[in-house]
Amino acid sequence: MAHSADERLARGFPPTRHSALAAIRCGGEDDRRRALAAVAEAYWRPVYGYLRLHWRKPHEEAADLAQEFFAHLLEKDLLSRFDPARARLRTFLRSCIDRLAAGEGRSARRLKRGGAAGAVSFDFEGPRAEIEKAAGAAEAPDVLFEREWARGLFAAALERFRDACAREGKSQHFALLEEHDLRAEAVPPSYAELARRFGIATTDVTNRLAWARRRLREVLLDLLRECTASESELREEARALLGLDGP
Repeated sequence: MAHSADERLARGFPPTRHSALAAIRCGGEDDRRRALAAVAEAYWRPVYGYLRLHWRKPHEEAADLAQEFFAHLLEKDLLSRFDPARARLRTFLRSCIDRLAAGEGRSARRLKRGGAAGAVSFDFEGPRAEIEKAAGAAEAPDVLFEREWARGLFAAALERFRDACAREGKSQHFALLEEHDLRAEAVPPSYAELARRFGIATTDVTNRLAWARRRLREVLLDLLRECTASESELREEARALLGLDGP
């Protein structure tokens, strides 16, 4: 995850919010499944990574357990036990993962990928290589999960943003952001170099990057908003992820 890119995202919080947690806990069956998909979008990578790195599960078992975990959240109504006054959502989820991975409360039948949580599609092969590179790191469970949560949330936001750019005919905006802000190189290409590379004016690079950073920030905060139970928790999570403060 490119922290330098995170720091360049614009500040501020949109005024309205919609929490998937409320829908999972109080909505009808269809609403609950759609809301679970939103939570899973933000958390499936850290869940998978945590199972691989902390619980030392092989790829196939970790993938099956991660899929089972989200079905378990819905079928057992686990989020009804979540109290935002006592813990952050990711802390609560980590404790649920630990119980599932340790065999407590496991379903008698293993849920395969595409089963009860089939409303969500997980590409476990995507983060597999990156997770395996980190397999030798010795980290406390909470530190490891925090890191994977941040990486996973940012990756999910990028996927949403890429899809939105494609729908809106702004794929070049995303490509410019990718080239300037998201590459691993310490020194990004200059705006003039990007202008030459993309065949546009330097002012177009400036304007399109500003738009892309603003929209990516909004997408990222939308993800956080869906997976938090209150404005105060939203602000805490945004601060933990990006160092954002309220307006």
